[in-house]
Amino acid sequence: MIQKILRFFFALIGILLGIASANMIISNTWIQESLNIVIGPETQLIIYAVLIILFGLIFFILFPLMLSGVKKLSKIVETSMENVRLIDIGLGIGGLVIGLIIAMLISFAFYQIPFPWVGGILTMIIYIVLGYIGFTLPIKKREEILLAFQNSKREKESSVLGSQKRSIKKKNAAIPKLLDTSVIIDGRIFDICKTGFIEGPLVIPVFVLNELQLISDSSDELKRNRGRRGLDILNKIQTDLDIEVQITEQDFDDTREVDAKLVKLGKLTKGRILTNDYNLNKVATVQGVDVLNINELANAVKPVVLPGEEMSVLLVKGGKESGQAVAYLDDGTMIVVENGKKYIGTSTQVLVTSILQTAAGRMIFAKPKK
Repeated sequence: MIQKILRFFFALIGILLGIASANMIISNTWIQESLNIVIGPETQLIIYAVLIILFGLIFFILFPLMLSGVKKLSKIVETSMENVRLIDIGLGIGGLVIGLIIAMLISFAFYQIPFPWVGGILTMIIYIVLGYIGFTLPIKKREEILLAFQNSKREKESSVLGSQKRSIKKKNAAIPKLLDTSVIIDGRIFDICKTGFIEGPLVIPVFVLNELQLISDSSDELKRNRGRRGLDILNKIQTDLDIEVQITEQDFDDTREVDAKLVKLGKLTKGRILTNDYNLNKVATVQGVDVLNINELANAVKPVVLPGEEMSVLLVKGGKESGQAVAYLDDGTMIVVENGKKYIGTSTQVLVTSILQTAAGRMIFAKPKK
């Protein structure tokens, strides 16, 4: 039943094609001039009748053959498409659309040809050729197209990431680091800056410099040496390191203590205080000022010691409690050995029992292995 209906519609298509062919022949003056004839109303009726019957019969009779051909063609297409990936179909369709658009633009030039049938043939050829090229070329160049897209995406992501990194770096570099007196005298700030772990600008308030000068002019030899050491460290930072150092004249006349002035300056400049002073660390943190504690950094990079580990240490003196002895690691970490007093002056194998970690430092408790 379905085939009969399809056959009827197929014959109807033939009739419509016959009507179109008759219209083309009758309206084409070039044919009449070439044959030196004039197509009258009776002749037109005959042409319509002949072409309608001819095309209708051809499409009606050839329907089974055409239907069989369509089935075979669809089966061939289905078989060939089994192993085709979805991305190939997408690339092919996209290329086909682009090819047909280019063919349409080129075909506009053929409208100027005086013989319409020549322009029609050329247009048809252009559409077939460019459509075929547009469909097959992207599939053949699939890997190159995908690689180009991936590289473009990667470059875009790298550009965005690089922009973010530059923005973060610029933001971090703009945060001033305020040096207090203790961290300057300590001297480790020079080595830390030398490694590049701290970026500038380093800001030295004038009241810190004044305090350093007072310490270096002290009658106490120990204080005098500490003050001079601090001034020497500042000079080395300025001359030997490629880092920005700023001297700020900002002072607070209503405040006497240097630590309190530093906290106020930190609030004012949104800067971070560089110190190794435990008390200043706590006070600044409570008041919402960021602190970079040198001791915390040193503790963070010390070798990790876990309870139960063994180590060999040189016991150098007695401890506060009865029977205790004290030893030191190379980095200055104190080791308190219970019942180790009798081993003072000797290298002894000890067993770590516990570790006490504070902002002021790390303390290890142990006992003799013997």
